[in-house]
Amino acid sequence: MRNEAVTMALRKVDQTDARTYDAWYDTPRGRWIGEAELSLLCQLVRARSGATLLDVGCGTGWFTRRFAAKGFHTTGLDPNQGSLAFARERSTPEIRWALGDARALPFEDQSFDHVISVAALCFMEDERQAVSEIVRVTRSRFAIGWLNRSSLLYWQKGHSTGRGAYYGARWHRPEEVHDLFSGLPVHGLVVRSVVFCPSGNPVAKTFERIIPNWLLWGGLVIAAGEPLRA
Repeated sequence: MRNEAVTMALRKVDQTDARTYDAWYDTPRGRWIGEAELSLLCQLVRARSGATLLDVGCGTGWFTRRFAAKGFHTTGLDPNQGSLAFARERSTPEIRWALGDARALPFEDQSFDHVISVAALCFMEDERQAVSEIVRVTRSRFAIGWLNRSSLLYWQKGHSTGRGAYYGARWHRPEEVHDLFSGLPVHGLVVRSVVFCPSGNPVAKTFERIIPNWLLWGGLVIAAGEPLRA
């Protein structure tokens, strides 16, 4: 009974943290950053309504829910039970949720038309194994986002062990993101970035509209491509 009580208490803490994290997307700055990232993800996966989509490291499911709202058949996967419990609370019945590790995805090859992951792999060891798994379960296109060391966001939030939600994250330069795909069966790989000025003020929004996303200075750098099948 004592172990069960401890487990329940930890789940409550996890859900409280998840609620705080997800609430950030309801702030003006958080909403702007989330929508900017979502827009680039949609552009890169070239997804159409009705396609199946897996969100790896979905956390509280903010991106999962938005792809579902666009008409995709979505599944969110995360290793944190508290985050998934919160995601289910905010979910609609058609969204599926799965507890699992990105480095050993519990799905068959080519299970999803599209797979996304947003700043999740940089919080785990052996990111390359997770990348390989994402490629394996993708049928059409994938888009994977990492925190960009070559960005203003890094200088604000990424120094030392990182601040706030960025604590413990591994930040990558764009060329390091390319290296994570070396030797994997992918083609048409492109790398783009978004959120150049993370303040979210009117000046930042203006810069976001005029700076092309092939300039890799944004806070999130996204690699997208297609699996190469025999």
